[in-house]
Amino acid sequence: MAEHVEKKLLSIPEANQALQKINVEKADQIQKRTLDYLSKFSKATPEEARKMRKQLESDCGLTPEEAVEVVNIMPKTIEELRTFTSGWRKLLSTETLEKVLKILHLRK
Repeated sequence: MAEHVEKKLLSIPEANQALQKINVEKADQIQKRTLDYLSKFSKATPEEARKMRKQLESDCGLTPEEAVEVVNIMPKTIEELRTFTSGWRKLLSTETLEKVLKILHLRK
């Protein structure tokens, strides 16, 4: 019988929260390394990440995947944001990039 696996898009803070629930003593090496990575690179709380994702999608027209990328990286300048959005299939206006940065840095 095939097992149904649900895929869910998670930001680093959300994935960190999910993995915090496992018993580290019983975790395998990959789980421990992943948890270590997520702990080191999580730049927001899971709640902040969810809020930012929703706002980036609704206010800036980003796809869920793009919103997660932005939340994971948390760029601080337009130049930094442009560098990594340049690989996307759409060009974002300066106005949209400014709005993205405002959402990322006005949390809390």
